[in-house]
Amino acid sequence: MNIELLKIAFLLVLGLVLLIKGADWLVDGASALARKYQVSELAIGLTVVAFGTSAPELVVNTFAASNNLPDIVFGNVIGSNVFNLLAILGIAGLISPLAVQSSTVWKEIPLSFFAALLFWFLVSDQLFWHAASNTLSRGDGLLMLVFFAGFLWYVKKQLGNDSQAKTREEEKAPFKTWLFIIGGLAGLVVGGQLVVSNAVELATILGVSEKVIGLTIVAAGTSLPELATSVMAALKKNIDIAVGNIIGSNIFNLLLILSVSTLVRPISYTSQFNLDMLVLVLGTLLLFIAMFTGKKRKLDRWEAAIMLLCFVGYTFYTVMKG
Repeated sequence: MNIELLKIAFLLVLGLVLLIKGADWLVDGASALARKYQVSELAIGLTVVAFGTSAPELVVNTFAASNNLPDIVFGNVIGSNVFNLLAILGIAGLISPLAVQSSTVWKEIPLSFFAALLFWFLVSDQLFWHAASNTLSRGDGLLMLVFFAGFLWYVKKQLGNDSQAKTREEEKAPFKTWLFIIGGLAGLVVGGQLVVSNAVELATILGVSEKVIGLTIVAAGTSLPELATSVMAALKKNIDIAVGNIIGSNIFNLLLILSVSTLVRPISYTSQFNLDMLVLVLGTLLLFIAMFTGKKRKLDRWEAAIMLLCFVGYTFYTVMKG
């Protein structure tokens, strides 16, 4: 095998490892810091941990936007969301049927569906406004940030009656806490740069588009924190975390990470992503419908298997077409 290809593949994997480990360290350090100031575990989980699992996508997209690589920007977010929805929930649902709360069915899943439709509407300038090209502008990004703020308000409201009990876990020493935070941020920055630069080189050498690399390798790599979290939650029968982690991550990716990307620079969108967006929208709708088939408010194993098969078929088509 070509030595240059091996080198690029190694650096790409190294970048993904640094991204995942950096996010892990950042979560550990920030959680310890939050505990020191007596912030509840639940609040930590819905803020620090949620941000931590989305940090790889955020860093990759920031570098990709600054280098004017729109296919990586959109491919990473759309691909990550499809991977989260069809692959991770499919795997978690095969491990254990996923019974969810009523609020997840009627609020969080529809919010995820709305976020996908909002993004699709905002980038369809040619269709709705007869513009010369499709662009996710800074104005679009600011609007998405407003909706993301609304989502955070909804989460805060959901926490209104939750207990604020403090953890009894031993706190890390201040030096160790800051070492985790700084080391985590360094891992994210270095890893993000390695992933973006080597993903582009890999696409060039293999003769495939940056879009395909973004939708597959980069998207799956940056979704590893969500995969680990949901699989472990399913194994421990902690179903709310398994499902909530995925739905929340998809909302974070669309409303926060893409909006931050636009603040770096407006991003050109091509209609080549329309099929991938259709898969994401229909996949979210499929999850909603699954809540009413078989046992109510539950993703049964056979439904999870269908979602996983849909992901395999979609990935095969994407790679063959690209």
